[in-house]
This record gives sequence, C-alpha cells and structure tokens, in this order.
Amino acid sequence: MNYSSYFTNRSTEAITQDLIGRMLTFNDGTQKLGGYIVEAEAYMGKEDRAAHSYGGRRSQANEGLYRAGGTIYIYAQRQYFFFDVATQEENEPQGVLIRAIEPTLGLDTMKKNRNGKDGVLLTNGPAKMMQAFGIHSRKWDLHPLANSPFAIDLDDKSKRIPKKIVASKRIGINQLDPEWSNKPLRYYVAGNPYVSNMKKRNYDKKSGWI
Repeated sequence: MNYSSYFTNRSTEAITQDLIGRMLTFNDGTQKLGGYIVEAEAYMGKEDRAAHSYGGRRSQANEGLYRAGGTIYIYAQRQYFFFDVATQEENEPQGVLIRAIEPTLGLDTMKKNRNGKDGVLLTNGPAKMMQAFGIHSRKWDLHPLANSPFAIDLDDKSKRIPKKIVASKRIGINQLDPEWSNKPLRYYVAGNPYVSNMKKRNYDKKSGWI
C-alpha cells in the first residue's frame, strides 16, 4: 500500500476524515487484531496549541511527527499508549490520532488483552484500543507503517461508509485556549457505540453505517 502518498497528498483534516470507515489491523505474531476506524483526531502542527509539535517543539519523544507522512508516532501518558500516524512531508509535524475502532478481528484475544472487558469498552478510546492490541511500549514508534505489524486498508472497495461523519472539538484539550480547543478536528461516525463518550440514547441501529 502506498502509505506515503496517502498521508501526504492533501490536508491533515481531509486525511483524518477519509480514515473513518477504513480497517486498521495489528498482527500480534499469531493473528490479526483490528476493526473499522470510527473516530480520529487531526493535529495541525506548529501552530496547533494542542499538538505535541506546537511552536516547533522537537525531541526524541515526538520525533515521529517530524518524519514523512505514513510514519507511526506512538506516545505514552503514564502507563497508556496512543497510536498516531504522521501526515504531510518530512519536517511538517502534523498527524492523526486514531481514537477508536469498531472491532471485528481477533475479538477473543483483544478481550483477553483487556482483562475481560467486552462490548463497547473493548476499543472505545485510544488507550483501550492499544491495550486490546496488546501493546505496552513504544516499540513501533518511528517505523514506517508499511514496515510494521500495523496496516490500514486503503482499498476504497472495502471501506465502510458512514451515514454521517460528525466533526467536533477534540477531547481533553486545554480550554484555556478556546481557538484550538474548539476547532472541529475530531471526526467520528454518528451513532456508532464505539466512539468515545457516545451515549446509549444516541446509538444508531446500524451503528451509523449505510
């Protein structure tokens, strides 16, 4: 798959929105675990106060954002890990955070990795998704997506089509900066139960898919 072209040929917002409905998988060495991306957030680089690269900050911890589009950027907060992919050309540190998937592959293994958590709790958040994949380190940080156990299906024929994609403000962004905290850079499938903080009353009967 031509990840480098996919992750560099348009705006980060457009890439993030296009990822919704695509299959994300992780090969744990014995099987593929994964599901359809239902929620993702765009981070817009040096001007984005919520981005790890805001103001041109650069270190070993966020180097993945500065690599060429299609490079994996895994970061940690306490014992939790998060999966991002760099977008744009090298040294233009933008990226997309995959926040949630609707799981379809390797459900038993993912449930075991989540210590028995099942249903929407399996993968309805970025740290939960990584736990479900059995990932507890930054081992794959800085690896090109094409040379890793991760894969995103770029075949449009296998992409699931949402009835509606909602654009809203990102989750957990510092409200002291209203401009960036309120920008609609989080995209998700309306009514999908695996989206972070989706209320039961808003669940769609078909989980938001056409």
